[in-house]
Amino acid sequence: METLYPQLSQREVNQMNMLALAHVGDAVYELLVRSMLCNAKNAPVMQLHRLTVKKVCAEAQAAAAEKLLPRLTEEELAVYKRGRNTKVNSAPHHAGIAQYHAATGLEALFGWLYLQGKTARIGELFTAVMEE
Repeated sequence: METLYPQLSQREVNQMNMLALAHVGDAVYELLVRSMLCNAKNAPVMQLHRLTVKKVCAEAQAAAAEKLLPRLTEEELAVYKRGRNTKVNSAPHHAGIAQYHAATGLEALFGWLYLQGKTARIGELFTAVMEE
């Protein structure tokens, strides 16, 4: 099924709206966090939910983006910056606007990679983020 595992060309993905990429990337990032937590912990679902929220909030994603910046290729950095600099219409209550923009950049990057089918690179970056 093509829509389940997309493999768009870089040209096609580069033409997409940054907030659309962030929309996809948000889901990808959260799924990775949820999967990691389920694999690492035998915990009640409410505890898993609280841990997930801590790792996917704008503040945590901004910190993750900061950690990844030195590891990004030139193209990846350009996507991150385009996502970060995109005008957004709202911001969460618990994060500053700069954190929210950084989180949007991170989500756009993960969406950009996912839609091209670059799951190995997503794995590398996610592993780097989750290293303590």
